[in-house]
Amino acid sequence: MRKLIIDKSAVKHNLSVIKDRAAGAAIFGVLTGDGGGAGIVPLAQLLRAEGIGRFAVSEVKEAEKLRQAGFVDEEILMLRSTTDREELERLVDLNVVCTISSVDTGMALNALAENRSTVVDAHIQVDTGMGFGGFLVSEPEKILLAYRSLPNVALSGIYTQLHAAKLKDVQAQQQLEQFSQVLDVIHKAGFETGLVHAAGSFALLHNDGARLDAVRAGSAILGRCRRTKDDRLKTVGYGEVPLAEVRWLPKGHIIGTDRPIVLKKPTRVAVLPVGYQNGYGVTRPRESGFWAFFHAWRRNKHRTVRIGDQRAKLLGPIGAGETLLDVTNLKCSSGDLAIFDLDPLFAKGCQIEYR
Repeated sequence: MRKLIIDKSAVKHNLSVIKDRAAGAAIFGVLTGDGGGAGIVPLAQLLRAEGIGRFAVSEVKEAEKLRQAGFVDEEILMLRSTTDREELERLVDLNVVCTISSVDTGMALNALAENRSTVVDAHIQVDTGMGFGGFLVSEPEKILLAYRSLPNVALSGIYTQLHAAKLKDVQAQQQLEQFSQVLDVIHKAGFETGLVHAAGSFALLHNDGARLDAVRAGSAILGRCRRTKDDRLKTVGYGEVPLAEVRWLPKGHIIGTDRPIVLKKPTRVAVLPVGYQNGYGVTRPRESGFWAFFHAWRRNKHRTVRIGDQRAKLLGPIGAGETLLDVTNLKCSSGDLAIFDLDPLFAKGCQIEYR
């Protein structure tokens, strides 16, 4: 049985770092992608037990899972806008805070609320340079139109998304300045913006100016965001599986599939029944070009698997569904548990277990 283990103590540690960095700002636990692969409901339950009462999702089904699991009073923010009538109906039924990213999405939500004789909460999304959606900063009149022309929508917040490329990013700072200018326009027109938020995980950890009224913590909860040496986070998520087979192979034996290698000496080999199809060795893209290739090669070269208190090196590249380990000098046998790093976001075919 392949298992993805989520260490609760590591999650709690990361939450303490997040709270410290938030410095009193409201915290949205971002649970997109099934809680980053950790399971949206158990992760949300752990966050709630640690005092997090606001959540953010990107799919209607994610909001449904939370409500069905007993998250009745918690605020859920939908980070994706939509004009789809069926989706909007369901979001209103679930009492979700919607996102308005354009005049069209605002009018669609207002029309539905008016038809129901109700008022729906929503946040305004501003595009300061990400391109994924939102009112353009160069068109403030459209943002003001949303405040003036949506009587059945309570605009309780406004947000933007920032680049997470590097520390002291000039572009991210420019985004914040543009966002501030938009806020000034809204205030000068006599409107209240409600909860203002811009910081995702990276900005939360490294940009004090992006903190504002609230922050959105997603990948930082699992320590799987873009990391720096001093971020204090712990990496969450590891795989656990019994070794499938242990045996000796003779010198000259050919092993592997995509890039076969020839053994230079008699070698004791263990079969780890996981591969890249299960997410083993799969990492989030952070770089491109030569350095991406170099760092990937370096990670694989030093990658090990823990068997008890011993470390086994990989023998050849990670396979599709199986990976070979060199256990020549280790005490182990088939059935022994092997522990290895596994990013929850990419884990497949694994039972999730919280410990």
